[in-house]
Amino acid sequence: MAKNKAFGAVVLGAIAGAVAGVLFAPKSGKETRDDIKRKAETTKETANEKAEKAKRAANDGSKELKDMAKRAEKEWNELATDAKDRAGRVADDAKKTASHVADDAKKHFNSDTTKKA
Repeated sequence: MAKNKAFGAVVLGAIAGAVAGVLFAPKSGKETRDDIKRKAETTKETANEKAEKAKRAANDGSKELKDMAKRAEKEWNELATDAKDRAGRVADDAKKTASHVADDAKKHFNSDTTKKA
């Protein structure tokens, strides 16, 4: 935002300087008007070129930001899928371990009750 204000101030300063220089020059009215017209056209062209350059830079930045967002989304989805897969494997392993512990406990319990009987 500050750059836009600075650019505007420079353009206005250039126009004011050009107009003041032309107005105080020892020329006829027609020559002065022609000079002002030429300076205004040159300043307008320069401003348009700068505006186009800024517009292209903004579009390039916007495109780059969109590309980065797409890459981040893809990476996030891959990480989420990987985490989900790992969580599923951990749950399966926990179920198997719990089943083995339960089987071992039953065998141990059954072996103790047969020894006592």
